[in-house]
Amino acid sequence: MPGSKLPIYTAFAANVAIAVIKLTAAFITGSSAMVSEGIHSLVDSSNEILLLIGLRKSNKAPDEKRPFGYGKELYFWSFVVALLFFVLGGTVSVYEGIRHLLEPEEMKSPVWNYIVLTLAFVFDGYSLYTALRIFNQQRGSTPFWQAIKESKDPSSFVVLFEDMADVIGILIATVGIALSHLFNNPYIDGIASVMIGLLLMLVALFLVRQSRSLLMGESLSSEELNKLVSMVEHHEKINSVDARLSMYLGPEEVILFLKIEFKNNLPGQEIVETIRSIREAIQQAYPSYKHIHFEPV
Repeated sequence: MPGSKLPIYTAFAANVAIAVIKLTAAFITGSSAMVSEGIHSLVDSSNEILLLIGLRKSNKAPDEKRPFGYGKELYFWSFVVALLFFVLGGTVSVYEGIRHLLEPEEMKSPVWNYIVLTLAFVFDGYSLYTALRIFNQQRGSTPFWQAIKESKDPSSFVVLFEDMADVIGILIATVGIALSHLFNNPYIDGIASVMIGLLLMLVALFLVRQSRSLLMGESLSSEELNKLVSMVEHHEKINSVDARLSMYLGPEEVILFLKIEFKNNLPGQEIVETIRSIREAIQQAYPSYKHIHFEPV
């Protein structure tokens, strides 16, 4: 699925504005949950910058140092984003919540929290809507979780899950602040902060797992490889495909290696022409196969 920068730009603009508003409200009210939400939005903002860096670097042309291109830059930076989401988002929020439980502070002017959380919900909700709309366009009829699992474009699902965590975190903060205010119990606010931190950690672990798998090198799906092999083996001058190796170098860049057994007594020039015609047929059917290599057997 081709990447789109629109959800990243939308999320970045929303998170910068919301982070400033949340931290201002946290300073006024002394809410631990609001501090966690402010940190959360700051981390998200930095994550969008890193994803944009990854997208830019991944589009660099191949050179002598990187003959297969820089596509994996996007996978590296998405992995860094997932780690930051865990370390700066999750652990800091949990720490802030525990600190508030150990040293509870009475909430001041809670109405500011409600105003800020309402604005944040609107901004983050729109950002989530944008990311979800574009992801749904990309996945087509593929079931949601299957599309997430099979996606080779972390710039789409990382932003999507960040926005989901934002919206859920706002709901947790709202409930925590409301109950803390209603029962005049600052401990509830601290518990809400810990819950937001645990939510961020859970999302981060999922993103780490997905990004690591892409960074290590994922193969084409067995279904797609089987279709490819079937197409090659139907060529009149091919007996069989003895090996098939593949790896994603980027969301739209695949390297493919095939060991091919040709029919007997084919002259060398005919083998060369057959390989050329097979390569052209594969790249016409699968434009993302940028590097195709054959080994005659």
